[in-house]
Amino acid sequence: MTELQIKGRQAKQVSYVLANISSKCKQDALFKMADYLLKYKQDILKANQIDLNNALENGTSKTMLDRLLLNENRIEEMANGLRQVAILPDPIGEIKNMSVRPNGLQIGQQSMPLGVIGIIYEARPNVTCDAAGLCLKSGDFLNKIKKQNEKLPFQITFHS
Repeated sequence: MTELQIKGRQAKQVSYVLANISSKCKQDALFKMADYLLKYKQDILKANQIDLNNALENGTSKTMLDRLLLNENRIEEMANGLRQVAILPDPIGEIKNMSVRPNGLQIGQQSMPLGVIGIIYEARPNVTCDAAGLCLKSGDFLNKIKKQNEKLPFQITFHS
């Protein structure tokens, strides 16, 4: 079994937990993620400098370096983005287009988590934050494959 297959199976197991956490728990986690970014802003900036130095040593283009660069303003925007997602209505369980058949059967569309979402990108720490927030809100597990921004981890523990 390949490393990707192993990670995929592990991600699928985690996705079952995420699909069943409460709206309040997801909202609280998103606000805590935003608070974390601001509380540890200086640590994140130092880690980002390491990523930038590594990228520079590897001959990364100026355009990619700009994408990788974090500053205080970008971190504040990341935190604000998480807060905006937190206050959105929870999409999970929403029923749309409900109709009743002549025999009384009700038919509608209910939004559900996809489960595991894989994202491949480079040099976008703000994308890491945005994607994590959106996936959390929708009850999905984010499995990201990246080359840069290795130093921007989020570890979230959920308590229902």
